[in-house]
Amino acid sequence: MTPPVSAASSTGRPVVPYDFRRPIQLSREHSRILQVAFEDFARQASTALTASLRRICGASLRSIEQRSYGEYVASLPPTTYLTVFSADPVEGLAVLNLPMHAVMTCVDHMLGGPGAATQPERPLTDIESAIAGGLTDRLLQELRTSLEGTVEVRPAKVEVEYSPQFMQAGSPNDVVVVVTLDLLLGEATSELTLCLPFNGLLPQLEVAAAPAPVSERERATRARSATLLHEQFQGLPIEVAVRFRPTPLHPVDLDDLAVGDVIRLSHPAVAPLEVSADGATFAYASPGTQGQRLAALVVNTPTDHS
Repeated sequence: MTPPVSAASSTGRPVVPYDFRRPIQLSREHSRILQVAFEDFARQASTALTASLRRICGASLRSIEQRSYGEYVASLPPTTYLTVFSADPVEGLAVLNLPMHAVMTCVDHMLGGPGAATQPERPLTDIESAIAGGLTDRLLQELRTSLEGTVEVRPAKVEVEYSPQFMQAGSPNDVVVVVTLDLLLGEATSELTLCLPFNGLLPQLEVAAAPAPVSERERATRARSATLLHEQFQGLPIEVAVRFRPTPLHPVDLDDLAVGDVIRLSHPAVAPLEVSADGATFAYASPGTQGQRLAALVVNTPTDHS
């Protein structure tokens, strides 16, 4: 059974349970590569939609997530406009999804209509299909242009489907990358999602993330920088504390403290003090003086004198 998700970790970030059925994760570096590419796609899509609809349109990247194909299909409405396409050389099929309301709004604008807020939720007619198909072809072309140089894809439309349950683009347990864009179509708001096969995308991402070859001069410069960093790091001051062992007290004891009270410490009289940095004890010392100042003499690690 999957453990419940905690509200937040000690760093303030949400804690997500590890899914052993999905051991491969989208790395931060790969996510960054995709983020840059799809932010460019959002800008290109904004231009393409504005030119096609003759209305001010916009698109912005909302999220890039790793899911299973079954989870993606379950998140879609019962009726929607799904363009299934191949993305050679990426293996597998990908999906471009536009809600029916967004498609109908686009068709309405492209036929000279006002893009009314209320649009029918039904499969498209032949004329509407031709118009919507031309728009998705334009978006797929913009996708190829935006990903060029990072992830090479050649989108080719395979089929159009209206029901997610009948769409055959993968098996339920296949891992996919889901990209979500927020759309502004004139006065209407909507979203666009792209579902890409993770296993086919991963080799391309690894190539894009591979470091570029460096010259001997660059290697020498990096070696000097690493040496300098190591030398400077050794000279950094660190705050060190010499302390007694912690003494637990009840809140009621603290509340009754007054001037002149004596607190019995948990530190044995013969035990050395703890030398610590950032809460970690790394040495032990005996108290003393040096001139007019207090001092501590580092000693061997003691046995427990408790």
